Amino acid sequence: MRAGRTISDGPGPWAVAMAGFGSLAMALSLGRFVLTPLLPIMLREGTVTLDQGGALATMNYIGYLLGALVSLCIRPDPARMVRASLVLTIAMTLAMALPGGMLFWGAWRFISGICCGFVMVYATAWSQQRLAELGHLKLGGVMFCGPGVGVLLTSVPTFGMTAAHWPASWGWAAFTILGVAMLAPIWRILRSPSRSRRVGRTTGSESSTTESHMTLQLDLEAVAITIIFGLAGFGYIITATFLPVIARHAMPGSTWIELFWPLFGVGVTVGAWLVGRIGLHHDNRHILIVLYTAQAIGVGTAIVSPTVMGFAISSLLVGVPFAAITSIAMREARRLRGSKAVKLIGLMVAIYASGQIAGPPLATALVARTGGFNASLGVAAAALTIGALACLALSLLKPVRDRDIR
Repeated sequence: MRAGRTISDGPGPWAVAMAGFGSLAMALSLGRFVLTPLLPIMLREGTVTLDQGGALATMNYIGYLLGALVSLCIRPDPARMVRASLVLTIAMTLAMALPGGMLFWGAWRFISGICCGFVMVYATAWSQQRLAELGHLKLGGVMFCGPGVGVLLTSVPTFGMTAAHWPASWGWAAFTILGVAMLAPIWRILRSPSRSRRVGRTTGSESSTTESHMTLQLDLEAVAITIIFGLAGFGYIITATFLPVIARHAMPGSTWIELFWPLFGVGVTVGAWLVGRIGLHHDNRHILIVLYTAQAIGVGTAIVSPTVMGFAISSLLVGVPFAAITSIAMREARRLRGSKAVKLIGLMVAIYASGQIAGPPLATALVARTGGFNASLGVAAAALTIGALACLALSLLKPVRDRDIR
């Protein structure tokens, strides 16, 4: 039992949800996806080639993988880790605005990736645990709207940057200021200690349970959902990294090209909001089947219909499931491990990052071989289809009988 429980301690459920929202918005936009809208500007300037742009993305995803792997071995205070990672993300964004070249830019994007991996693991674990303690776990879907809003905040301004012929360095500097503005309102919330630290002392048996957080326990369901989540990392990343470049390759000179990446951001936000409305009693694997299938169709649409309408549909269908898949996968991790899910979440994020790492090199290699992105997009769509089928098989082999969320 716990003694000295004070149910009003710490921030309320909406404050916690919005802190998670802001953390993911900042980490996923500045830490990862800001390169996507700025890459065409860098290509136009001649500061990078397509291969070098792919290398910058890959370094970022390797950092993301390392951050997730390190989270399996350490046990920091989650809120402090999130704060430190977000501050370092801002610093690395500013560093990208400074002269340096590929060697330094690769290092800055690598460090940003590490920070993003930390935020994904620890912000998710912190927010879900706090919301569970407050009895509002369903608000967990709110935080996964953050990446979509972050994409919008970093993509819409590039319209003006492109029209005004800004150099990419000005864009990086502007997004540094945006990062400071995003961090300020959530800083004090993230400073609040987890409610479990404020409600009193634990008994010896609970201390033993706490120590088990350090142990990663794997079974068929945990291994399967981890691999399935990794397929999602590979399946979306080529579109998410190269969408504006793919559109320019297919429709040179089109005035609609700048709209596709913001449409992706709209889709991400809408998808996360929609799955947040789904009751916790539904089988998460069934939801993932729908999401993986929709994203596979979205990736494939860019192949069969390289038109304005085709790219618009592709942007939405790839975007809607993106954060939604992560939200439901993290919910499944919590169903399997309850309050001890942080290590499983770390492993899932690491495998997801491995899938992301494979995407850009494959895309640039196949572009060099075939002259276009269709082959790599086809492989990505196939990976997502396999993920949907694996979810179906898992739900049949391991039906959910106890639907209680732990």
